[in-house]
Amino acid sequence: MAAPATVLSADVVDVVRPRPLHTTAPASSDEALIAACRRGEERAMEALYHQYKRRVYALVYRIVGLSDAEEVSQDVFVRVFRGLGSFRGDSQLGTWIYRLAVNAALTHVSKRSRRAEVPDGAEVLEEIAAPAVAMKDPRLAARVEAALALLPPGYRAILVLHDVEGLSHEECAAILDCRVGTSKSQLHKARAKMRELLGPELAAEMDRTRPGGAA
Repeated sequence: MAAPATVLSADVVDVVRPRPLHTTAPASSDEALIAACRRGEERAMEALYHQYKRRVYALVYRIVGLSDAEEVSQDVFVRVFRGLGSFRGDSQLGTWIYRLAVNAALTHVSKRSRRAEVPDGAEVLEEIAAPAVAMKDPRLAARVEAALALLPPGYRAILVLHDVEGLSHEECAAILDCRVGTSKSQLHKARAKMRELLGPELAAEMDRTRPGGAA
């Protein structure tokens, strides 16, 4: 079962404001889509791909960076279509896909050598002037993205899932295959590191503008 040949790119994905990762599609709808994909129906495979491609790309992009996001995203969908035959439905389809996406991204980061892309993030962070006002300012968004690139990959994953995509700790734990308490602990550490990188004023602004406020 091969993945659709469509190529992902930053040109077609809103990486600044991605759609929420969770889907509201009923389980029966997912079951029908999975069954059609298992039968090799091309239209069903295209439908699944287009349903999740933006959200997968946005998640992968924030973990691996722009230069490798397309490659890893395509690898995710190869894994999805290869794995559908053994998907048992123990979790929602979306949760399973996002788990594959996080695992693929973290594996990719762990295998690649440390590139100039990450140190450049520190330089970018220093060069972008801190804005005087809110998160809507593109300069603040740029500083947040640069700081995010400096976090350890695991911290990036939990921050993106919880604070950017707005998933609950239960959903994050299911995707990351960990306990809810571990999810909360990792998020606390990731936020602390982000505050350190951004400085107190920008960190406070980020707290006010993320889903759920500073909680």
